[in-house]
Amino acid sequence: MHIKGVMGALALAALPLAMSNVWAASAPEMTADEKAKAKQIYFERCAGCHGVLRKGATGKNLEPEWEKTLADGTKLEGGTLKLGTDRLEKIIAYGTEGGMVNYDDILSKDEINLMARYIQNTPDVPPEFSLKDMKDSWKLLVPVSERPKKQMNKVNLKNVFAITLRDAGKLALVDGDTHQIWKVLDTGYAVHISRLSASGRYVYTVGRDGLTTIIDMWYEEPKTVATVRLGSDARSVDTSKFKGYEDKYLIGGTYWPPQYSIMDGETLEPIKVVSTRGQTVDGEYHPEPRVASIVASHIKPEWVVNVKETGQILLVDYTDLKNLKTTTIESAKFLHDGGWDASKRYFMVAANASNKVAAVDTQTGKLAALVDTAKIPHPGRGANFVHPQFGPVWTTGHLGADVVSVISTASDEAKYAKYKSHNWKVVQELKMPGAGNLFVKTHPKSTHLWADAPMNPEREVAESVYVFDMKDLSKAPTRLDVAKDSGLPESKAIRRATHPEYNEAGDEVWISLWGGKTDQSAIVIYDDKTLKLKKVITDPSIVTPTGKFNVFNTMHDVY
Repeated sequence: MHIKGVMGALALAALPLAMSNVWAASAPEMTADEKAKAKQIYFERCAGCHGVLRKGATGKNLEPEWEKTLADGTKLEGGTLKLGTDRLEKIIAYGTEGGMVNYDDILSKDEINLMARYIQNTPDVPPEFSLKDMKDSWKLLVPVSERPKKQMNKVNLKNVFAITLRDAGKLALVDGDTHQIWKVLDTGYAVHISRLSASGRYVYTVGRDGLTTIIDMWYEEPKTVATVRLGSDARSVDTSKFKGYEDKYLIGGTYWPPQYSIMDGETLEPIKVVSTRGQTVDGEYHPEPRVASIVASHIKPEWVVNVKETGQILLVDYTDLKNLKTTTIESAKFLHDGGWDASKRYFMVAANASNKVAAVDTQTGKLAALVDTAKIPHPGRGANFVHPQFGPVWTTGHLGADVVSVISTASDEAKYAKYKSHNWKVVQELKMPGAGNLFVKTHPKSTHLWADAPMNPEREVAESVYVFDMKDLSKAPTRLDVAKDSGLPESKAIRRATHPEYNEAGDEVWISLWGGKTDQSAIVIYDDKTLKLKKVITDPSIVTPTGKFNVFNTMHDVY
């Protein structure tokens, strides 16, 4: 998972006119070559949060000019033009408190100036991408009939980790038992997530450039057996998991065009494309409602599809693709990431612009609650555990607040009935050393809750992870200096520690240490019980690692 597109965000404040400077007469001039370079940087670093059309979501609106009428009739105007090149350069270079990192150690001064000028120009509208375009891009490299009939290697596939090598456009498959790199494969650029087939045989990846791949782990060495392009900017995929539909279908969501696509689960042959353009929960039309996250239900033949800009959650029934049945649930803007509660009945998703978490009851097909949280919740998939005082809970960290929010979840188990009055409320806030958290993680066999803070502007915080003792949540978390523990040389750039992921047994936690493009990066592994360093995996092929997905935990949504 690239760091949620957030790592690429230029989160600048789009201020009301009353607070602005004098409007610039026109956008700064740019040559064709400058625009082409800036367009690529924007795609790689900014579009994930601000959108192709720059209307904003997790990040602020970056249109040259915009206006908005509030509910009380007040009219606001803003845009990048009024901020001007000098101020935009400072914002890009030094970051903001809203979850954006400083770019002075990622982009050169010339590139920062280039981007400051570029976002004052009117954004280009990319082309659409049809079912025919998908079919034309589809490559079946190895037909199903020619693939192995049994596993041809002795690797414990359940404990393999699929690790995104973001800027290299590759995926590393690492043997979790031996800690050895098994295979590095080409994928799309900045793979956001890896998902597993219900059988655990196939790894699916989706890159920010829209390329989706299917990797077969039954070969002696893993092999890509099919590819397809979903569009020009994609983010999420998941398989069909319900009994009788295992490995049958794959769904993929795109940022551009705003739509989702359904494919054959073993070949990636395109079957159907469905647009998500439409009305927001506020009743306004939006031209770019991007598919943020998708999960497969364990209790019904459905996918949960979260549409970012509209605040609509779709339950897509895949039993009859010709006559597609979809339940639309209104929640809040802007939907981002989320995960299942421990029962796998409720899906919890962050509406991070509204500072809320939406809980969807997938059994009834209705919204169970909108839970108010601290600023900009960003859970990844979240973390489930049984709280000693409040029973079953699900947790989320925050980009914009220095806390981890603990939310009570409902349960049908009689032993948890006494906690019902707490359901769908934030029952505790665990103090972090600062804002900028992206992921929290625990495991049913663990007594620890892990939280990162890679988006924090302070080096000491961003290069560390924080571990809470769930036996006593009143204690401050233990800080682990991942950058120091890696043993790698000091770097001018902040080496961001991110995305805790457990192994199958639940006794190790793997952390990505993401250095700059010219720095050596690493995977740093800790013993979950002792919190002691266990292993550092580093290699020239380990370039900007981000998301790591353990096969067993991803198959069964263990977090």
